[in-house]
Amino acid sequence: MKNHKSIVFLSLVLLSANFHAQKFEKLVQYVNPLIGTEKMGHTYPGATVPFGAVQLSPETDTISYALNGKYNGEVYKYCAGYRYEDKTIVGFSSTHFSGTGHSDLGDFLVMPTVGKLQLNPGTASNPESGYRSRFSHQNETAEAGYYKVKLDDHNILAELTATPRVGIHRYTFPKSDQAHIILDLMAGIYNYDGKNVWTYVRVENGNMITGYRQTNGWARTRTVYFAMKFSKPFTSYGQKNYDEKQVYKGFWRKFDQNKNFPEIAGKNLKMYFDFNTNENEVIEIKLAISPVSQTNALENLEKEAGNITFDEAKAQAQDNWNKELNKIVIKGSDTEKTNFYTAMYHTFINPTTYMDVNGEYKGLDQNVHKADGFTNYTTFSLWDTYRTLHPFFNIIQPQRNGDMVKSMMAHYNQFSMKMLPVWSHYANDNWCMSGYHSVSVVADAIIKGNYQGDPEEALKACIETANKRNYEGIGQYIDLGYIPAEKNGTSVSNTLEYAYDDWAIAQLAKHLNKTDIYNQFMKRSENWKNNFDKTIGFMRPRLADGSFKKDFDVLSTHGQGFIEGNSWNYSFFVPQNPDELITMMGGKKKFASKLDELFTMHLPDEFFADTEDITREGIIGGYVHGNEPAHHVAYFYNWAGQPWKAQAQIRRILEMQYKATPDGLGGNDDAGQMSAWYILSSLGFYPVAPGSENYSIGSPAIDHAVLNLENGKTFEIEAINQSPPNIYVQKVLLNGKEIKNFILKHSDIMNGGKLTFYMGSKAKK
Repeated sequence: MKNHKSIVFLSLVLLSANFHAQKFEKLVQYVNPLIGTEKMGHTYPGATVPFGAVQLSPETDTISYALNGKYNGEVYKYCAGYRYEDKTIVGFSSTHFSGTGHSDLGDFLVMPTVGKLQLNPGTASNPESGYRSRFSHQNETAEAGYYKVKLDDHNILAELTATPRVGIHRYTFPKSDQAHIILDLMAGIYNYDGKNVWTYVRVENGNMITGYRQTNGWARTRTVYFAMKFSKPFTSYGQKNYDEKQVYKGFWRKFDQNKNFPEIAGKNLKMYFDFNTNENEVIEIKLAISPVSQTNALENLEKEAGNITFDEAKAQAQDNWNKELNKIVIKGSDTEKTNFYTAMYHTFINPTTYMDVNGEYKGLDQNVHKADGFTNYTTFSLWDTYRTLHPFFNIIQPQRNGDMVKSMMAHYNQFSMKMLPVWSHYANDNWCMSGYHSVSVVADAIIKGNYQGDPEEALKACIETANKRNYEGIGQYIDLGYIPAEKNGTSVSNTLEYAYDDWAIAQLAKHLNKTDIYNQFMKRSENWKNNFDKTIGFMRPRLADGSFKKDFDVLSTHGQGFIEGNSWNYSFFVPQNPDELITMMGGKKKFASKLDELFTMHLPDEFFADTEDITREGIIGGYVHGNEPAHHVAYFYNWAGQPWKAQAQIRRILEMQYKATPDGLGGNDDAGQMSAWYILSSLGFYPVAPGSENYSIGSPAIDHAVLNLENGKTFEIEAINQSPPNIYVQKVLLNGKEIKNFILKHSDIMNGGKLTFYMGSKAKK
């Protein structure tokens, strides 16, 4: 067995070497990280590498999470720290989420300035009152792995690049005897008083500092260590402590800690470093992070960036991006390539690497662990990404996705509650959104052969997670078959999502020949029926006594039992059993008519006024593409016997919801979910129910694509006569044999071959 494993491993190494030795097309030129930075996309434009731990990017304001003791709605716009609409930059921080609808992070804000030292950020309307600076998009460049902007008020050119664990800053200064680099350790995204638990800084020598920052936010026990190295020694340095005065002052007061003092600690600290600069003098900063220790941060810095120049790091980052992007090579216009490869870029940002170069990371038990034989990942926005991102990875990033499942299993094993992650980052579960969708990711990866761990242990973890009775109504869901509306504000969507997840567990059990478990969870997967009100044909909240909630509005997103959606969208959330849903809705003809109505109705503004992450641009009729629950719905026309309507709506969504502009995303990119939908739908197929080997065929929006698979094979897609008018599939062939049921199997792709679409301007009915 060991010899067999060695042969398999060697084969994978050789195949990988062959892939990386081939000549790559220069695809980074088509990535525009500014796409999605305007309005609701919540992406960031800064520098990162594929799945990197560091996301070095600008912040454009300092909006507080709280205002007058209440939630400040304006802060939502700053989930990624940067808004294209803003006119000022307050600095560049090392950690960000991409496309999320909630936030955290924004660690270690660095800002270069000249002139009088100011440690407050100032305001957007009066930048001169602080260290922030005006900037112009005309003097801004964003590329994969590289960002550049002119800070107009300071006449400083700022450039950023990154390695997996190190952010590299390059600042070109004017001549000044008052040049400063500010390190704001109070700054953060979704900040509020009391979020900073503790901060420590140690000045190691004239150009190196180390320390850590502990915060209590979305992740309540998050500690990030850092090592920060300047290319030039600072002439002096200092700090200001903004902590509230306490009765106990300790005896550190014997020192003057504000100026040139090498060991600083407190909750709210800001530091500055002074320089004398010549005209166009460059100062570089390498800032490494670690989840474990300052020693590990130093090791990350030295091993990844110790002897590398900024330009070498940039070239290395862009080379890494190019290798990843070449996993799919398409033919198309420059605009089509920009949309496609920016979507690929966004899908390859999250999840993020969560371990040091020595393999160590901090687990949920707050102890230090070492990843043995796999890369440990964090940033699992699973309510979003189980739908398309992880299924996409099972095709194009199977080894990484297998490691992501191993990371979820490590989460489960380290967690006192023995649950797989719901929404996790930095050794925490923040419990955001509903469902236990990690089980979908686990099942899908095992069924498709991409998990190298113990599948029996993984099934056990899935079952234990699904039976956690004290988590968000699971006990009532198990006992009653639904969650009573009195007990939970999102009772319907939770029930529907649990039912799908239970189906995924059943598929894994079937794969492992566990018949009893399969039968148990298949029965649970039918619980969606308990929230379907046949008298109105919609999903509806149900009370503990079995009756349906009387005051109910199928269009409203507020107080109706759903999360980020309404009944019109959620009533189609039965991806595991569309045939039964069609029967319950009155048959194929009525079902198709209902889909027609969804895509053509007019949804008045009042019905999404309570949903802060959606604007009119993210809606087609009543279909809300800017949120995830209905992402599979257009493909349901295939089950209704009207695939031409699926093809028309898919192309409509692709055209309306994805544009090569800063406001080009119709909603939050949600850690790559929106972008993954674009990629697979553009290629012509979609995973309606992850946990199945089947993909539903749609309408390809590219002329030609080659998928360079990790197993060394290629899967070619050709769409003959594809064009904006020619959106209808006339015939589809797999290796020359016609597919008539609009189903493509995962094994069909992974075995390599050719998928040929013949397209036309008239629907083939």
